[in-house]
Amino acid sequence: MKNTTAEIPLSDKIKSLKGPIFIFGASGFIGTNLIETILKNRSDCYAITHDVRQAWRLKLLNLRPENILFCDILFKNAVNEIFQEYKPQTVFNLSAYGAYSKQNKSNLTYETNVIGTLNILEECKHINAYVHAGSSSEYGLNCEAPKESDRLIPNSHYAVSKVAASYLIEYYAKVHHVPCANLRLYSIYGPWEEPDRLIPKLIENAKQNKLPPLVSPHISRDFVYTTDCIKALINTAYYMNPAIFGESINIGTGTKTTMKELVNKVLELFKLDIQPEWGSMPDRKWDLKDWYGNYDKAKELIHWQPATTLEEGLIKTNEWQEENNYTEILTAFNEPKKLNKITCVIACYKDAQAIPIMYERIVQTFQKIKIRYEIIFVNDASPDNTQEVLDSICEKDADVIGITHSRNFGSQSAFLSGMEISSGDAVVLMDGDLQDPPELISSFYEKWLEGNEVVYGKRIKRETTFLMNISYKLFYRIFSKMSYINIPRDAGDFSLMDRKVVNELIKLPEKEQFLRGLRAWVGFKQIGVDYVRPERMFGISTNNWRRNIWWAKKAIFSFSFIPLEILSYMGFILTGVSFLAMILQIIFRILYPNIPHGITTIIVLILFFGGIQLLAVSILGEYLSKVFEESKGRPKFIRKSIIYRGKKIETASEIENLIRVIK
Repeated sequence: MKNTTAEIPLSDKIKSLKGPIFIFGASGFIGTNLIETILKNRSDCYAITHDVRQAWRLKLLNLRPENILFCDILFKNAVNEIFQEYKPQTVFNLSAYGAYSKQNKSNLTYETNVIGTLNILEECKHINAYVHAGSSSEYGLNCEAPKESDRLIPNSHYAVSKVAASYLIEYYAKVHHVPCANLRLYSIYGPWEEPDRLIPKLIENAKQNKLPPLVSPHISRDFVYTTDCIKALINTAYYMNPAIFGESINIGTGTKTTMKELVNKVLELFKLDIQPEWGSMPDRKWDLKDWYGNYDKAKELIHWQPATTLEEGLIKTNEWQEENNYTEILTAFNEPKKLNKITCVIACYKDAQAIPIMYERIVQTFQKIKIRYEIIFVNDASPDNTQEVLDSICEKDADVIGITHSRNFGSQSAFLSGMEISSGDAVVLMDGDLQDPPELISSFYEKWLEGNEVVYGKRIKRETTFLMNISYKLFYRIFSKMSYINIPRDAGDFSLMDRKVVNELIKLPEKEQFLRGLRAWVGFKQIGVDYVRPERMFGISTNNWRRNIWWAKKAIFSFSFIPLEILSYMGFILTGVSFLAMILQIIFRILYPNIPHGITTIIVLILFFGGIQLLAVSILGEYLSKVFEESKGRPKFIRKSIIYRGKKIETASEIENLIRVIK
């Protein structure tokens, strides 16, 4: 245990902590204050978050990109990888879900607060300190100045989950000798708190000479200012020793402050003469009238006691709001509801080698543009080890979904299969062979933000033979001329489409779909982004001359009636020519009766008209085959299994239920 005869400056304590330092849940209110404080004294501290929706604070802090890491603690492999790469020695876990009434998914409450904590603790067996942000909610009904040894009577899912986490910490400390402790935090307030919380709302409204809606004046809380909370977290790591291992410690002022007392202090601070309009007890089963703590144990074990009075804390909070352009903070707080999420749907066939590289490049691209992502890999019955590769990626990243088809249905069906369950505000379609460069997504994203609803990749050049380049360009120009809608030239499936476009494409009933054509057919504002399409990184392309001709026919017969028109014109022309030839033949027979009969002419005419008839029949057959295929009413694809949030679902009923939930 370190020498405590004199008060050691907080900055010295921070500098002496063994690093690197991890802060899980750093994008939250307390986490942001903690990383801001630590980074003022050292640089080897990493803010770890899994959701950029909550990262508005980190964005306003202007943290260096290298100090922000993305990790979903619900995935054991993801936590293991980040520990293996950075090897932290001090860990603060402030990740939590369910503390606010708007966080009402009970399953996610237990997964985050218990399973997430378990996954982190499993990696902490050889570190210097693990400090856990627990909650005073753990006491539940026993909420009036309880000691840590008093009975826990949780009265909500959140409280139960935090109690379970505290027992997990005690278990790992006593059995596995992990240097860890649980801090039961009371009502923390101050800089970076959500603007819709009580104290920020009180102060912001008071500046406008009014008060927000209030609950009963008799409800009490134990308010702890953020700097005191941060000091408690740092002290716990600094004074970590066997006497602390596994302990739960209250972090509160011990002062019972009623809502009436709080409001009166705000009125006094802002010199307001307003009569509050009081309400009643909130209609929340877990809410209690009195809620305050006892910090004797904190004083003994981590040498902590509150140093900021409520009045001082309110003044400091007000000063912080004025110094930090609170209007910008309010705007940033509201942005998470508007922040975009992009889904990548990747059709995979014989792409096992390319998939891991593609995944890393896609994730790096999304991290660079700071946007939420979802990646859907569709294994279209690939004969290689694509499934094993996808299993591995899905196991470590909750934002990756793996779909496996019962057989090979083709890339268009693979795209539709992924689009149908996608949840992004926009969807990117890509082939799995890395011929579509993931880095181009950032350019697509910029064009989308400008108001374009479809942004497609325009292949100005291909890294292939001269003959293939000429052939592709020639086809796109012929197709463009023949199509009855304006289909962009040199545009493949690689594109970003707004959710409204995706929804329209999904609703189209036709089974035989040519997406790059349908993408133009549904309309909306479209723009292209030039790029050079590279060669396939691994293996041999599944396309060949025969397949390319098949694609050309698919495109033409889906979006052009020119072949039928040509047949009509040929019919008229040939009928006219035949009629003219018949007249000429009669005239020649009258004028020149001795002209010998020409068998060669007859054969040529038979072959010519026979060829024309066969061509006409084949063209009609192509159109009729499409009608016939649609009339069968078969599904566009059949999913064999889906891997969602690391869990593999294989039965048809479970797949249907999952799709219903995702939608």
